[in-house]
Amino acid sequence: MKENERLRRGREKLQEVDAKAADQVMDSLADVAPDIATYIEEFAFGDIYSRAGLSLQQREMITVTSLLTQGDTAAQLEVHINGCLNVGLTENEVIETFIQCLPYVGFPKVLNAVSVAKRVFAMREF
Repeated sequence: MKENERLRRGREKLQEVDAKAADQVMDSLADVAPDIATYIEEFAFGDIYSRAGLSLQQREMITVTSLLTQGDTAAQLEVHINGCLNVGLTENEVIETFIQCLPYVGFPKVLNAVSVAKRVFAMREF
């Protein structure tokens, strides 16, 4: 597959999932690390997110879970919580995803993720 096809497919999938937030992330990388933006579009979204086998809802649920477990990922959580909502997950499903993580990663990381979700939910009400 040609590289430009991966990039095109990745950009389309990224817009489908993250819409406006994707543009902000890509813009923030343009002058300092444009190659990372390309890797996000080609690899993460063109190759991984575009695979068959999981829905975008499942992929976003897995992504926010992974980010939550890493900790110190508030900016990425914000983008992907928006992504969860953009692909049809509800606020309740996002919070339930975080609650499911409690026994495995503990209260501090879950509470941090809930705090980010609260901000995202409030921003989307406007």
